[in-house]
Amino acid sequence: MNGPDPSSDRTVYTVAQLNRAARVVLESGLGMVWVEGELSNLARPSSGHWYFSLKDRDAQLRCAMFRARNLLTRFKPADGQQVLVRGRISLYEPRGDYQLVVEYMEEAGLGALQRAFEELKQKLAAEGLFAAEHKRPLPAAPARIGVITSPTGAAIRDILHILQRRFPAAAVLIYPVPVQGAAAAPAIVDALHLASARAECDVLILARGGGSLEDLWAFNDERVARAIRASNIPVVTGIGHEVDDTIADFAADLRAPTPSGAAQLVVPDRQVWQARFGQLAQRFAAAIRRQLVDDTQQLQQLQQRLQRAHPGARLQQHAQRLDELEQRLLRAAQSQLRLAGSRLELLARALHGISPLATLGRGFAIVTRSIDGAVLTQAAQAPPGTAIDVRLAQGRLQANVTGSSE
Repeated sequence: MNGPDPSSDRTVYTVAQLNRAARVVLESGLGMVWVEGELSNLARPSSGHWYFSLKDRDAQLRCAMFRARNLLTRFKPADGQQVLVRGRISLYEPRGDYQLVVEYMEEAGLGALQRAFEELKQKLAAEGLFAAEHKRPLPAAPARIGVITSPTGAAIRDILHILQRRFPAAAVLIYPVPVQGAAAAPAIVDALHLASARAECDVLILARGGGSLEDLWAFNDERVARAIRASNIPVVTGIGHEVDDTIADFAADLRAPTPSGAAQLVVPDRQVWQARFGQLAQRFAAAIRRQLVDDTQQLQQLQQRLQRAHPGARLQQHAQRLDELEQRLLRAAQSQLRLAGSRLELLARALHGISPLATLGRGFAIVTRSIDGAVLTQAAQAPPGTAIDVRLAQGRLQANVTGSSE
């Protein structure tokens, strides 16, 4: 008895069909993946494509990176180098080789840090933490500058030298922190919070000298970025060299290329200020001189007006008028007196002509009673014994009446 025919329910693939189907399954099943490993068997044929293997202690993986993608690689890969790649799992159909088609390659370690840097940068930027409208202006001439850095590094020496040379009037307060290692980021955050709470400074410098990405990693910490933005005091960063960018630089109110550059940004140049003050002093002196000339001219004009309108001037005019009137009065009085004197003289002569005294000169006398001075005109007014006074033209006589007759 014959069994069932096995050809009735079998699907037969060609080798090419199976490899193609396997490739589709692989590419659609895993999608884009990241793989880290050591480069080996790196080949660069004239086509410009790269072929290599990634291996670790337990396995290896064939890889291909085509020319259009490897031209974007920022370093020159070599066998034995640890790399991080991103690609799609696929299968090379002609040989049935399982492989990774690489689209991006970076150095391992550094690349991971760079990727973390970019992810945090995008996250904080999306929150608006780096927005320009949140940046605070720096004081024109800070009275005290806070410096958050290592107290023993080259950065603090450079900063103090620049501050002393450019603007020695500003005081400096150092907040010592480690700037590398696991303890650096928490210490920097604490220093930022402390400086903000104490409010002893007008501006803060967060600084560190140059180093690798790993050396500067404390300044790529999210906690540091948020502490910078939470500070009540403007923060200027001077971290590493000009080509180094950190998350702290993006969060700061102002970024300087170096620690020395940060010191230059937070204070004015005293020579520039002195020159400016000299110019202002000259302008001020010239303005004062012009003002004095104008004020002197105005004062002279006011004095002239005051002299013309001053009561003393009017009093002088009235005094002169009074003198005139006095002179006229004197002349009028003298004229009247002369006239009155002439008339008096005429009247005196007329009176003298009829005066009894004139009669006395012709031998007559005036007799009065001594007791009462009555002028006697009748003998009966002086009975015998009456004391009488006799006035002559020259002298007087006293006598007693001895007798009388009518």
